[in-house]
Amino acid sequence: MQQRIFYFILTFLFTNSIMAQTVSPEQFVGFAYGEKYMPYHKVVSYCQSIANTTEHIQLKKYGETTEGRELLYLVVSSDENMKQIDEIQKQHRVRIGMQDGESTSDSLPAIVWLSYNVHGNEASGTQTAVQLLYLLANKTNADLNSYLKNTVVIIDPCLNPDGYARYTDWYARVGNRIPNPDLETIGHNEPWPGGRTNHYSFDLNRDWAWLTQIESQQRISAYLSWMPQIHADFHEMWHNSSYYFAPSIEPIHEYILPWQREVQLKMGKSHAQHFDQKKWLYYSRETFDLLYPSYGDSYPSLSGAVGMTY
Repeated sequence: MQQRIFYFILTFLFTNSIMAQTVSPEQFVGFAYGEKYMPYHKVVSYCQSIANTTEHIQLKKYGETTEGRELLYLVVSSDENMKQIDEIQKQHRVRIGMQDGESTSDSLPAIVWLSYNVHGNEASGTQTAVQLLYLLANKTNADLNSYLKNTVVIIDPCLNPDGYARYTDWYARVGNRIPNPDLETIGHNEPWPGGRTNHYSFDLNRDWAWLTQIESQQRISAYLSWMPQIHADFHEMWHNSSYYFAPSIEPIHEYILPWQREVQLKMGKSHAQHFDQKKWLYYSRETFDLLYPSYGDSYPSLSGAVGMTY
């Protein structure tokens, strides 16, 4: 009897050890990264899988789209930070005057919010978010563990699930098995209304401040509950453009302060050094202003963060 119990315990521990292993996006969906677009329901399922098997990652649902798709974000930090993540969130809000209470911590981790796919047909963003989530789930990376001790990373893998689903479903039907670079082929010519906008054909990257759309209303409620110091808004460029990152072009809204512009410049120079090492093409300060207050870089900046378009 004791021997049977011993074998049962061994089997239980072995099974749970296998289940606890982090599954890659490729293993989860059955095709190589970048070979196809991951359907949105699979994106949600993968995020749930990672959160369920990884102690230092939490999944939060913050709403639903008009068509009923889940809106969600993931919170990633060190094990120690995640044990007290609610208190970190509270203390940060207390320190910036967003919540009543007494500050009890001299130092808090920085909060970095990463937003992907506000334009549904810029679908590489969500693929990148999923891959980033997998990398952040890897606790064997010493550099990553050191970074997460000082940082809370929040990932919104898709701000516009309805547009993303409309685009990726369409592309799955018309795209070639071997991608065709000819711009005259059907895979490069979406029919109206395309996947850029949401259910109501509204561009959500014009709605951060006005909040006319249900996705924006629910996202901003979640955003204001955290008030990150850094916000990065990830987009996809056209075929004949190199990579863009901040600093932005003039004009810049007068309420965006000099220190915010200075941080943008420092981060842009840091990015440029890494791109130069790789001999990757890039540009900045030629497009994308910070005047209109309702973009994914300007709204966070006017709310006190350093907002940047990528």
